Amino acid sequence: MRDKVTGAQRWVVKIGSALLTADGRGLDRSAMAVWVEQMVALRDAGVELVLVSSGAVAAGMSRLGWQSRPSAVHELQAAAAVGQMGLVQAWESSFAELGRHTAQILLTHDDLSDRKRYLNARSTLRTLVELGAIPVINENDTVVTDEIRFGDNDTLAALVANLVEADLLVILTDRDGMFDADPRHNPDAQLIFEARADDPALDAVAGGTGGALGRGGMQTKLRAARLAARSGAHTVIVGGRIERVLDRLKAGERLGTLLAPERGMLAARKQWLAGHLQTRGALVLDAGAVKALREDRKSLLPVGVKAVQGSFRRGEMVVCVGQDGAEIARGLANYSALEAQKIIGQSSDLIEKLLGYVDEPELVHRDNLVLV
Repeated sequence: MRDKVTGAQRWVVKIGSALLTADGRGLDRSAMAVWVEQMVALRDAGVELVLVSSGAVAAGMSRLGWQSRPSAVHELQAAAAVGQMGLVQAWESSFAELGRHTAQILLTHDDLSDRKRYLNARSTLRTLVELGAIPVINENDTVVTDEIRFGDNDTLAALVANLVEADLLVILTDRDGMFDADPRHNPDAQLIFEARADDPALDAVAGGTGGALGRGGMQTKLRAARLAARSGAHTVIVGGRIERVLDRLKAGERLGTLLAPERGMLAARKQWLAGHLQTRGALVLDAGAVKALREDRKSLLPVGVKAVQGSFRRGEMVVCVGQDGAEIARGLANYSALEAQKIIGQSSDLIEKLLGYVDEPELVHRDNLVLV
């Protein structure tokens, strides 16, 4: 499977906080320069590249003299604001020394959850890549709250991979990859070189949380690989301190853990649906509707819906669940929650009578729905 790495033409590279700040001692400019040299070499070889950079909060902590990551949101946001200045300057100056322009892009998950903003972000990123600039993406920690508590740049990197339709997501971390046991406690732990991203056996070996500086552990990296796989991207989880790691990956060397997608590229619209994080409600389906979606690949009709949960408007994301609560699919609703309450369990022929009008015969059309 390593030919999928060597042949990849569009890479998203994510670098974690511990690597960028030398485990909290401040921005490691010498390490950054080495990665930049390799990324520029990739770009010169024709590889399109997007960089997702952690480190704003950690860099801010170092500048402020904080020894441990605070828990208060306003303190995290203050650290991010201070650190972001130095982080982007460091990347810009390092790439400029090798003649490459950079572009700073701050995103939140909301930017990738709104269809219009998603398309705008994709257009901007594609334009920057075509111009030869290196987009440097970070989460907009200074203004968000949910993301700074629950988000992580592994997930953001996977969504960016979906966004730009990348062939490869490379997650540089402070561990050499995924192991079949915790190498910190088990000297016999073996590196997992290759696996399918959706292999359930990986969940048991991805335990543990992020370090003192970052928010992501191996679980978030596995989740990111699975998100990236939904758009057909391969993911490599690999040690960022391995000498010339990006050069050696490009050359086909067997480094880190390569996680492969189960299937090829989805349609662009369904990529967005599969990676959509912000859902506004749920539709509870009967057994017939579950079968129609899973086995027959049909649209969701009102007659197969037993209950409506949450509050959503037309065009917003809803989760489709079975009566046992298991998620079946997600898609864009053709009717609001209030409208859906009035038509569920009824034939589509009765929508106009029940509502006084009819927009679509389906509650969720199959073109706007993706199975999970």
